[in-house]
Amino acid sequence: MRAKSRYNGGGAKFSEAAITLKKSPSRADAQSSGQHSPEQVAALVKDALDDAKANDVQTIDVRGKTSITDYMIIASGNSSRHVKTLADSVVSHSKKAGLEILGVEGGSNAEWVLVDLADVLVHLMLPRTRSFYNLEGLWSLEGRAA
Repeated sequence: MRAKSRYNGGGAKFSEAAITLKKSPSRADAQSSGQHSPEQVAALVKDALDDAKANDVQTIDVRGKTSITDYMIIASGNSSRHVKTLADSVVSHSKKAGLEILGVEGGSNAEWVLVDLADVLVHLMLPRTRSFYNLEGLWSLEGRAA
């Protein structure tokens, strides 16, 4: 049987036949399948950062401000190598706890590394980068977690 086809307004032809796409894990899938509460994930991240000697660790509760995550944890490292070590520590602790890591970005130059754990976004930065972007000011510390 031949699939029906039609033209869209721009003249390109497409098929109405069903297409099966490989589904990549989404944030909602990771959040709903996790066995850890957002607070437990945040505590695990703080332990990992403490083990790697992170500087100025701040936890910001962003529930009610955004739907992308529950907490943002921001920390500084003394050098690019230290920032990379902080990210490696978070990833290692997360894997040991059975958490799904949705992504790690920025590891190549390590001025700012983002570790996405769905319920918790971890921003690891050099002090000058952190000062420039001022995420604490952007997300306001009024909703800061203990």
